[in-house]
Amino acid sequence: MMRWGIAGYGWVARDYMVLGIAAAGGRVTTVADPSPAARALAVAAGLAAYETTEAMLAAGDVDIVYVATPNDAHVGPVRAAAAAGVPVLCEKPIAATLEQAEALADAVAGRPLYGTAFDQRHHPAHRAMAAAIAGGEIGRPVAVRIVYACWVAPDWTPDGLVHDNWRADPVRAGGGAVIDLALHGLDLAERLLGEPLVDLAIMLQRRIHAYPVDDGGMLTGRTVAGVLFQSHVAYNTAEVLPRRRLEVLGEHGLLVATDTMGQTAGGTLTRRCAKSGVETAVAFDAVTSPFSAQAAAFMAAVRGGPHDFSMPRDLALMRLFDAAYQDARRCL
Repeated sequence: MMRWGIAGYGWVARDYMVLGIAAAGGRVTTVADPSPAARALAVAAGLAAYETTEAMLAAGDVDIVYVATPNDAHVGPVRAAAAAGVPVLCEKPIAATLEQAEALADAVAGRPLYGTAFDQRHHPAHRAMAAAIAGGEIGRPVAVRIVYACWVAPDWTPDGLVHDNWRADPVRAGGGAVIDLALHGLDLAERLLGEPLVDLAIMLQRRIHAYPVDDGGMLTGRTVAGVLFQSHVAYNTAEVLPRRRLEVLGEHGLLVATDTMGQTAGGTLTRRCAKSGVETAVAFDAVTSPFSAQAAAFMAAVRGGPHDFSMPRDLALMRLFDAAYQDARRCL
């Protein structure tokens, strides 16, 4: 049973990744977090707790480190894990800025396995979509269309603890809704199509919420083979509205995944035939969460199995995204 240490014991780690690791057959043993409140929660859950990642690693009770700190604090824990020879899975985006991402990439070069936690590429529904596309079930892909939105007000807190909405902090997050949500869709499009994006443009809005970052954005792009990409991401969409939809249009059909993008298992996946218009359900594992599937994939990679974790690919995507994002922010 592989032992995981978590750097940054926030709500995503507590509510989703801990459960995902356990479901995948791993075990969280220890936590590193500068927050006394976070460390107290870890201790209450039966975990060892340290103030720094270095102290957590020195205790020698981890085989893998999962980094879920605010975006601007990724580099330190990743560098510490890499220096200690411990594989590390780091939340997306790689970092809050491209400069930090480049530094992080340098830190893991030639070191044990690194992965960016693009959990959506591991969702069973999205794996089924990728298989259907690769199998020619919709013919040549034409376009990928995504809606991935939620409601994050300035006073948002996920768990009723001390308010710390760092996702709306331009320094700690590196931006707003777009840097938080859009990279999932960009990475997922590359996974589904099996080819990289080469062009990207972004338009931002600060429409509803009174914070100094974007609360919504529209992205358009093109892959190397000419497949079009479109994504609407937002922090200003009420949770009760339809807000999680993924479509891949092909010459012979349309694949539609509804309520699959997000932290939980399930959702629906259908294929509509372009000739008959008949819609059929596509089967997939509706029990396994993307976090569990991701943890299982990373542990298999650590054991030496085949995998698709890639810092060069993720850094190339971050460079493409950052160029478009910085252009968009100048116009906001």
